[in-house]
Amino acid sequence: MLLALQAYTRTSSMEQNWSHLVSVSSFLLLLFLLSKFILRKTRPHKNLPPSPPSYPIIGHLHLIKEPVHRVLQQLSYKYGPIFALRFGSRPVLVISSPAAVEECFTKNDIIFANRPHLLTGKHIDYNYSSMSTAPYGPHWRNLRHFSTLEIFSTTKLNTFLSIRQEETRSLLKKLFRDSQQSFAKVEMKSRLSELSFNIIMRMVAGKRYFGAEVEDNEEARIFRGVVGEVFALGGASNPGDFLPLLQWIDFQGFEKRKKADRFYQGLIDERRNNKEGKNKTMIDGMLALQDTEPNYYPDNIIKGSISTILLAGTDTSAVTMEWALSLLVNNPKVLEKARAEIHSYVDQERFVDEPDLPKLHYLQSIINETLRLFPAAPLLVPHESSDDSRVGGFDVPRGTMLLVNAWAMHRDPAVWDDPTTFKPERFDGGENGEHKFVPFGMGRRRCPGAGLANRVVALALAAMIQCFECERVSEELVDMSEGVGLTMPKALPLEAMCRAREQMIRVLSDL
Repeated sequence: MLLALQAYTRTSSMEQNWSHLVSVSSFLLLLFLLSKFILRKTRPHKNLPPSPPSYPIIGHLHLIKEPVHRVLQQLSYKYGPIFALRFGSRPVLVISSPAAVEECFTKNDIIFANRPHLLTGKHIDYNYSSMSTAPYGPHWRNLRHFSTLEIFSTTKLNTFLSIRQEETRSLLKKLFRDSQQSFAKVEMKSRLSELSFNIIMRMVAGKRYFGAEVEDNEEARIFRGVVGEVFALGGASNPGDFLPLLQWIDFQGFEKRKKADRFYQGLIDERRNNKEGKNKTMIDGMLALQDTEPNYYPDNIIKGSISTILLAGTDTSAVTMEWALSLLVNNPKVLEKARAEIHSYVDQERFVDEPDLPKLHYLQSIINETLRLFPAAPLLVPHESSDDSRVGGFDVPRGTMLLVNAWAMHRDPAVWDDPTTFKPERFDGGENGEHKFVPFGMGRRRCPGAGLANRVVALALAAMIQCFECERVSEELVDMSEGVGLTMPKALPLEAMCRAREQMIRVLSDL
């Protein structure tokens, strides 16, 4: 019996082993068939763009270091102006040529009209409901229509003219106070930031939060904390954006940062309860829409719009002005030419004003050349493809994140003559092509605030050039290295020696 039991046990064990082998083989066969099916489904994407070697799971994330636009430029030297990367689970297309830009934002404009769903859009932009992050569709079109008519139209910008004039005069007053008798060293970054933030927030909520004219110092202190929080979150890259398994880890503290939301809500409630001065601010305009369509324009939509304008319309202008002034003090002949142009149209008995700006072509060329060399968004805001497409003859699968390296394209010797040299005259000669100069993006999602940004930057620069002599602190050129940040700030904030021009002292004294 013992021998029979041993024989039965061996037989049973063999049968179990055989059954296990059959199960494993069947599973492997199933995997093989599934992989063949998936490969067959993805076979249309044969001609994918060139790509560097990648690692499992993380893809090419190990290649990305600050400043990202320079890293991507170096990769383009090896792989061309159209190449593919993979950021963890996300396919990415990087382009840096006018032809590719034109193809993406003309022929394929609708396909690339979406934004990728990143965690910043969920937490800062109220679950992708703001104009900057909303999917392309009816909701986005309504927000875009509102912003075009009620915030950035010529008519609306003209109604905010007095704000820009007053804040520019305030800047001149502070500079004059510090440098009316002789040259004085002036730190420019903080002054330009105050100008930009006060203009935007007076448009948005009717209040200024910087300078001696602040009405509520405690509220201003809270606002400055909110600004730091929003910009830190807006410029942050969360690992969960590219590695979904990490989304449950709150790396950037998104869930803990509710200060901005409370502040925005306070601004809305204040304007809602304001019995005077209605229809004077951006919030008033959105509250009027809320009265007619309460379900479509809840408070979260208004808060998302405030956040978008704060992120897109403040630091960008301040950074552009700082780069422009740095270039001008490094190029005094250009500065003198710009001053001569202003004096040819504006006498020295008054300040230059916005109606003068269309005549100042050389000043506009200086601004354009600054945006070419130092775009406030060196990588345009990412897009995402909603369908399969082709770019430059390469297949681009649906769901690919598109990065446009504007910084690299603006400095490409195949596109620009002597690309690293500051030459405003190139814009007088028509060197700026429609698809090779894209500081504000292109296509349906081009920045709608370009007109406002140009007015703020042009008026402030013209006024400072008209009223002050500015020189370098030493014989050494101002350092033009880029720092790390969402809007590519200068690595070293600009300091310049400034003095009120004798011809303008009387006008400045009237301030």
